[in-house]
Amino acid sequence: MKFFLLSDNIDTQMGMRLAGIEGVVIHERDEVLRELEKAMHDKEVAVILMTTKLVQTCPEIISEIKLRQPKPLIVEIPDRHGSTKIGETINRYVSEAIGVKL
Repeated sequence: MKFFLLSDNIDTQMGMRLAGIEGVVIHERDEVLRELEKAMHDKEVAVILMTTKLVQTCPEIISEIKLRQPKPLIVEIPDRHGSTKIGETINRYVSEAIGVKL
């Protein structure tokens, strides 16, 4: 089982490569959906890491996949700028999953 990275910048990709994690740099919504689909169908990929900016290109699809698909796990990671509100995102996912606002 391995990790795979979907990133919007080369710096994140290079840092992950140093840790042994392969990935791609993409920017457009259609690229995100295409690469996400490919990674999800790769039997060796257990965890897909996605930068916040890419998650924001198609949040409704990512949320649906997280709620419905047991594997692979999709994890949102902040990019090098660190401007993210992951706590709020997690609260939203939990609220959608259980139907109660936290």
